[in-house]
Amino acid sequence: MGSRVLRVGLVQHACGNDREANLVTTIAGIEQAAAEGARLVLLQELHRSRYFCQQEDARHFDLAEPVPGETTARLGELAARLGIVIVASVFERRAAGIYHNTAVVMDTDGSLAGRYRKMHVPDDPGYCEKYYFTPGDLGFSAIQTSLGKLGVLVCWDQWFPEAARLMALDGAEILLYPTAIGWDDTATEQTRSLELEAWLTIQRAHAISNCLPVLACNRTGFEPREPDSAAGIRFWGNSCIIGPQGEILVRADSDAPAALVADIDLSQSGELRTVWPFFRDRRIDAYGELLKRYRS
Repeated sequence: MGSRVLRVGLVQHACGNDREANLVTTIAGIEQAAAEGARLVLLQELHRSRYFCQQEDARHFDLAEPVPGETTARLGELAARLGIVIVASVFERRAAGIYHNTAVVMDTDGSLAGRYRKMHVPDDPGYCEKYYFTPGDLGFSAIQTSLGKLGVLVCWDQWFPEAARLMALDGAEILLYPTAIGWDDTATEQTRSLELEAWLTIQRAHAISNCLPVLACNRTGFEPREPDSAAGIRFWGNSCIIGPQGEILVRADSDAPAALVADIDLSQSGELRTVWPFFRDRRIDAYGELLKRYRS
């Protein structure tokens, strides 16, 4: 089988209160990655605004937009001009009272190839997403593009092996995770180290168990819970591109913007699955209990 090398990229940056300035920063990063040969570029979760989910505030619903909408139109034009695929993140206003945390895929001709609505929606201190987002209803379906089939998931989804496996079973050739995750600014150094390593480890595990490359794009910088507040989230960056054996090909710093690129060989997945036949040896006849919340 011949190689299918694809240069991919991701854009990590801090976000402020100015939505237009955030998008300009994102576009500059996309253009930089494309100039370095990237044909597929992944963006971070909710890249047009600050991470507003740190608290419940109805005014933040004004940030939502339809899909298709302004963001998809502008990124679609950029994708067509550069001849690349862009995986972006939108606070989707679907209807009155129905909003989603949605990833969109803009194909090389500028069209909307598909969307994924975040399925696992957290509700934790500093991550009040259930207040804002209706859980996704599109399932775990890979999105066909001119470059291949993409398994797009979002942030909290990346901790669930079931989500990655279902995308792989639907023919995804790459797993992609737009992400917004960081530390409470009061966390100890030990806690920070453990949490970051857990985050990197679980993504490497998805790559290994599915024999697929994984892209994860996180934001960076400190974002206060309220204006001028000392409390908030320090996003830990570390956006990375991971090969299908769990090898980290490139990784950003924790506290700086980055437009990173790396080459992945999509033909490796088929070869690896003959050496590590996880799919062949799955006991699909014995997994029924997974459909229960708990076994007792």
